[in-house]
Amino acid sequence: MKITFLGTGSGVPAKHRNVSSFALQLMNKTGSIWLFDCGEATQHQILHTPIKTRRIEKIFITHLHGDHIYGLPGLLGSRSFQGAEEPLTVYGPRGIEEFIQTSLNVSQTCLKYPLEIKELRAGDILMNDEEWCVRCEQLEHGIPSFGFRLEQKDTPGPLLIEKVKEAAIPTGPHLKLLKEGKDITLEDGRVIRGKDFVGPPKPGMIIAVLGDTRFSEKSIQFCIGADLIIHEATFRKMDEQLANDYFHSTTVQAAEVALKADAKMLILNHISSRYQSPDIEELLHEAREIFPNTFIAEDFSTFNIG
Repeated sequence: MKITFLGTGSGVPAKHRNVSSFALQLMNKTGSIWLFDCGEATQHQILHTPIKTRRIEKIFITHLHGDHIYGLPGLLGSRSFQGAEEPLTVYGPRGIEEFIQTSLNVSQTCLKYPLEIKELRAGDILMNDEEWCVRCEQLEHGIPSFGFRLEQKDTPGPLLIEKVKEAAIPTGPHLKLLKEGKDITLEDGRVIRGKDFVGPPKPGMIIAVLGDTRFSEKSIQFCIGADLIIHEATFRKMDEQLANDYFHSTTVQAAEVALKADAKMLILNHISSRYQSPDIEELLHEAREIFPNTFIAEDFSTFNIG
């Protein structure tokens, strides 16, 4: 999997940081892409990457502040103008459907692909298929804001080819059944137990995405055991009062969430435009003092995970 940050700033666009959005490329057979938030000019940012809008299958909106949704109508329209016919699902808080439909109706934009809009409630399981279980939880912000927990299902273990050869099991279609852990009967009468020839399953990734939020115990519990947490860090440590007043988090608070949740990796984004390039090292340092495996995303930063 690959994560590409398209906008890592908060509030308003800046020269060095656009507003919120990032893409999760699943790197599966269909090249599926899930987009998280869609601030103003997200589709412009996409033009500087290999990402194709027609490959975006799901868009998860954390909350309805403008820096997280103003790019959505344009992206939906452009996806249609570019000939996409593949279905798209948008998840977001109550009001996201009205925002989308009003924007499309007023601009007389007709989409050529099926669009499904699902409004969130705390604790909802948004999907649960063979590959992923995704659920949401409401966080602490000035308006309803949600976090998303993505739990990838374990991948079946590999067929132990050397062991197959040692057992003199001939090649053929039956090896597919064996790889699935099923028992097979060979022509010579031997019954082969599938589980004896398959390696241990590969654990799936757990990714926690937290939208705008104050620091809270709820955030920690939501992130328990995550391989990766993507967390807002609008303010630095010394601006904790500002963070509290505006329902946001500091770098240190995000690091504390990762530490107490026993996570493996933390990526900070949604950085206030008040902090310029020389400040970033300080922000990173104060987070790493608490949680060493921390990174601060820049626009177009790419992280390979899993």
